[in-house]
Amino acid sequence: MAKKKKAAAAAGAVTAAKSNPYVQRVIEDDEIRDNVRVAFEAARDAYDRLSSGKSTGKTLTDDKKFHKDLHTAAEALKDAGSSLREGPKKKRRGGFARKLLLLALAGGLAIALSADLRSKVLDALFGAEEEFDYTSTTAPSAAPTAGSAA
Repeated sequence: MAKKKKAAAAAGAVTAAKSNPYVQRVIEDDEIRDNVRVAFEAARDAYDRLSSGKSTGKTLTDDKKFHKDLHTAAEALKDAGSSLREGPKKKRRGGFARKLLLLALAGGLAIALSADLRSKVLDALFGAEEEFDYTSTTAPSAAPTAGSAA
């Protein structure tokens, strides 16, 4: 009978955990899990230093590594808590604009670096260049001679 009560209590706890949004965030969010893991490891290291056999008072006041571990644990827990309060971060959808900018940059570079491509683009935009031969319709004037006076 006691086993049935424990199983029912466990099933109730699982159901409550599934419906709790905070538990779901911890399960789904890698950053929160990482912060909790870092906090746990730092707190464990601080506890190990505290129970290493040295005087507790001396460890609390003078041990720099102990202080660093406590500070790390506190910062990681603070970050995890603020991440839980803020809610899930929305993923930015700037993919199209980024791809368009990259395509324009690549096209500009290709045009700048390739003379053949540049001439094709200019011909497509402004029409083909007309090539012509220049022929003068006037006769060249006689050059003045050095001996003639005007």
